[in-house]
Amino acid sequence: MTQFADNIYVAGQTPMYGSSEPDADSGSGSKGRSRRGSRQRLNIVAILASLVVPWLLFCITYWSMSFSLHFSFPLICYAMDLMCLCVVIGTGLIAFDAVKKKKEATYNEATWAIFLFATCFLAWLLGLVFGDMNFVNHMEPYYDLSNLQAHRDVDPSLRTGQQLMDAGSIIFSQGSTLNLTMSMSFKSWDTYCVAPIVSGNGSKSSPSYDFWAVGVNCCSGNAVGGKADYHCGEINNVHAHSGLRFMRNDQRAFFRLAVQKAEASHNIKADHPLFFIWMQDPHAEMLTYMDKGYEYFVDGIFAHFVFQLFSVLVCCMAVLAAK
Repeated sequence: MTQFADNIYVAGQTPMYGSSEPDADSGSGSKGRSRRGSRQRLNIVAILASLVVPWLLFCITYWSMSFSLHFSFPLICYAMDLMCLCVVIGTGLIAFDAVKKKKEATYNEATWAIFLFATCFLAWLLGLVFGDMNFVNHMEPYYDLSNLQAHRDVDPSLRTGQQLMDAGSIIFSQGSTLNLTMSMSFKSWDTYCVAPIVSGNGSKSSPSYDFWAVGVNCCSGNAVGGKADYHCGEINNVHAHSGLRFMRNDQRAFFRLAVQKAEASHNIKADHPLFFIWMQDPHAEMLTYMDKGYEYFVDGIFAHFVFQLFSVLVCCMAVLAAK
């Protein structure tokens, strides 16, 4: 315990446990200076700054990229991220200046300055990446769906996609189902599956099949035992006759290609196809997007704090062990 405490100094104070500096006039002065140079000191202010500043940068960037600021005011969101980058650049300038004056440093200023800059830049980058992932996968679909309309008792054989372009969710008329005999898939790395939503048992034809249930990697595109191998959404739920609008713009083109294949294969028309996830309760599923987004955000904040705390402890041990 005494040996460990003898290696720890606080800026502006004398060593603990009675340790004393060698007398400058004594014959062992040069030896004392060598001993002082080999000891490493912990700067409490630098430790706290290295723990808190990167974590705050992560929280601000992560929040701005995850939630409504990114959706409603993207320019303000990006301006805030740019301001955080300026803070990172400021820590980089401090680190550069500390390295230039490394020989004059007394309390490992260079080590902590470099550590602060590196972890600030990493925190800023992680906040951007994981915040955007949270936004795209959870919050953006929720905000998009919240701005669209909910329609009830829609007969897919009588209504067209052009009439319901504003639909975020649709509860179809009782008895509406999926016509699996006309299901189709398009493969482009992933398999994009579609099946038309029809009235009754599907015997009632429609001038244009504009409502399609969709999913990714949930069909093979081949019939199995005379029945299409399609198992997307709540296909086995007998109470399901509703759809939640599919909002991923980057995948919509692939579903459109699958619909075009179905048009050619079954000699049908789909003038204005709309894509939905087949389910029983679209409203509950929409709220799930929001819940997952907030959960993902909170988990990310705690995970980064633990990571930053661990990194600071490792740096402290490295400073103490340095000779």
